[in-house]
Amino acid sequence: MSDHEFERLVKEALELIPKEFRNHMDNVQLIIEEEPSDELRADLGLPKDETLFGLYDGVPLTERTTDSPAFPDRITIFRGPLLEEFPNPVKLRREVARTVIHEIAHHFGIDEDRLTELGWD
Repeated sequence: MSDHEFERLVKEALELIPKEFRNHMDNVQLIIEEEPSDELRADLGLPKDETLFGLYDGVPLTERTTDSPAFPDRITIFRGPLLEEFPNPVKLRREVARTVIHEIAHHFGIDEDRLTELGWD
């Protein structure tokens, strides 16, 4: 799959987010990287055999204060692991959407336990 086609999948996933939520994402950069770096994996304590599809890096809206940094939050989608794990285009589209929504949920303060309860684990 080309970079352009993958970017289109990510954009389609963003369009699934209701506009009233997207309006609260003006301080969020969404980027696509090929793979998580070894340094990032080490920082997160991920075993070598664990796959990382996406990552939210920032201060969730529920934890922001006037003292919170003004730096943009970042959502990174890792293209390589998604393509490797989901060679079927239909399943890939679904997983890209799930990953994007999952990481955006973190921006809104929804933690892993709550995402699991909601069926987004």
